[in-house]
Amino acid sequence: MPDPGPLSVLGLGFVLGLRHALDADHLAAVSTILSARPDLRRSGLIGCSWGVGHTAMLLAVGLAVLALRVTIPEGLARAFEFGVGLMLVVLGLSLARRVARERWHWHLHRHDEATHAHLHRHRLEAEHRHEHWLALSTRPFLVGMVHGLAGSAALMLLVLSLARSLWEGLAYILLFGIGSILGMGLVGGLISLPLVLSARTGPRVLAVAQSLACLGSIGLGIVTMVRTGLGSP
Repeated sequence: MPDPGPLSVLGLGFVLGLRHALDADHLAAVSTILSARPDLRRSGLIGCSWGVGHTAMLLAVGLAVLALRVTIPEGLARAFEFGVGLMLVVLGLSLARRVARERWHWHLHRHDEATHAHLHRHRLEAEHRHEHWLALSTRPFLVGMVHGLAGSAALMLLVLSLARSLWEGLAYILLFGIGSILGMGLVGGLISLPLVLSARTGPRVLAVAQSLACLGSIGLGIVTMVRTGLGSP
């Protein structure tokens, strides 16, 4: 079998990075973050921020692994995967708590010397959406770093088998990361479309979409933790 050239190896890294953005745990994490504030304009930023965090962690781990020519122990790799599952559960619970807190409010009214309190439900208002870009990007960046740490073991094995030098290996990881950044930016926009349409249709439809995102994230997180704990592939 002919030995692939450097350009073929780097091209493979970019294509695999695009494909990597479609992994179920990545989609679940980004969907949960986007569901909290459905907005087409910021969906690409959130997706790309995830990709940048993912790439930064892969490059950091890759530099250490390639420089020392070592592999990540299986036990440590499983611990990273378990951490991703736990993070998905936390993201799902966080979204559920945030939606419940923001969509339901106690209001006090005074009528004829009597004060009444009632629970009031309303849609998210426009002023709730004005957040600085740094605040929008920090959370997906950190989530991306956790995913990068969890996926580093398999990627490093591939890089060690293909790369002929430290710089070729780092270039492969960088192009893999660029592919994942572009892929997740596009995926973020696609995910936000049904969420934005749900928000415009009505609060009940949006609530259903957000509930599905919560359940999906929590469910996949639990499955990931159980699978990792049992040692399943």
